[in-house]
Amino acid sequence: MIYYIIRIIIAAAAAFLIGKLVSRLKLPSILGWLLAGMLLGPHALKLIDTEILDAVWYQTIIHILECAVGLMIGTELVWSQIKKSGKAIIITTLTQSLGTFLLVSAVFAVVFRISGISMYLAFVFGGIALATAPAPALSIVKEFRTEGPVTKTLIPMAALDDMVGVIVFFTTITIVAGNISEQKLPAYMIAVVVLLPLAIGAAVGIPAGFLLKKERSRGLTLAILIIMILVTAALGFLCNTYLVPKPVLNFMLMGMAFSAAFSNIVSPDRLTQILDVFNPILGISMILVILNLGAPLDYHLITGAGLFTAVYILSRACGKYFGAWTGAKLMKSPDTVRRYLGLTLLPHSGVSLVFTGIAVSVLSSAAPQNAQIIQGTIAAAAVINEVIAVIAAKKGFEWAGEFAKEGSHA
Repeated sequence: MIYYIIRIIIAAAAAFLIGKLVSRLKLPSILGWLLAGMLLGPHALKLIDTEILDAVWYQTIIHILECAVGLMIGTELVWSQIKKSGKAIIITTLTQSLGTFLLVSAVFAVVFRISGISMYLAFVFGGIALATAPAPALSIVKEFRTEGPVTKTLIPMAALDDMVGVIVFFTTITIVAGNISEQKLPAYMIAVVVLLPLAIGAAVGIPAGFLLKKERSRGLTLAILIIMILVTAALGFLCNTYLVPKPVLNFMLMGMAFSAAFSNIVSPDRLTQILDVFNPILGISMILVILNLGAPLDYHLITGAGLFTAVYILSRACGKYFGAWTGAKLMKSPDTVRRYLGLTLLPHSGVSLVFTGIAVSVLSSAAPQNAQIIQGTIAAAAVINEVIAVIAAKKGFEWAGEFAKEGSHA
């Protein structure tokens, strides 16, 4: 195991250096981390091979780090700050997420009707497409210190988007499984997958808030924060093992709820101190989470991508962009939100691959050919879309004029 940990450390160091090289091209470092994952993963140099990716200890570490990354979202969910724009964020989240689901489902319904493929598969594609992976965009926010209407809309939206995505996907796959598959998904799982991570995070975050409320030394503050993150993750592992039929709980959502809870208890000045102490660990966590995101992606799929992959990428991009545009227009949000928010919502691969794995497992026995269509299309789309989406997200923040005025990479 020590040998494998050394390999992961080497991979993380390589990702950091590649990220620095990419940033010199005025592109976000996350693109370098993502490419490093693909380069060092099981489909290329195999420094991070399938044995590591499938190991329980490795997945455990990644889930803990995802919990830590959730602090980027949760610490922005301070009620006194978001209540002014809460309605706009909710409406825009619904228009861009449900709009994407409806558009992708409609487009694939036409394509599958022409191709003679089962129509229900269109709604599975729609259910996978609506989710957004928050880590890439949040990494850009952190690296370029973005600030403005787009950033203020995106961060709380990342949390709501995850919840809407889980509800729609599991509703869709439950209906599909109930009609065509022997592998039934219980209806209660929809509520469990959404509410349980929030409950776990809040249950730990509230006592953490009272512990962190008082000003303490940097070392003690960091120790309390790390211990509470580990407690949150431990509860998540227990629930994943004993309360749900599949280990599908979202650890980033747990971290978000945990940090949102304590962020609404401590003072604004104290919250700034806490984040300052935690920033180095957050940076390392981001690199490893993105490295893990890139490792399973097979760059060979780029050359084999076909019509379905192109349709998926384009229809999803249109759904996200115009859905966000519509919501921002309805709520009379600033022009920059209307024009550029959709670009920051394009990153997708982490969530899409999780949803794809669930869909494939549900369909593999009853409809193996349809399972292969989903797996091949989304895998190829994940590789192509993620590279394009990271660049598009960076441009969205740049065109919105939200890069830090000093020390920016712009």
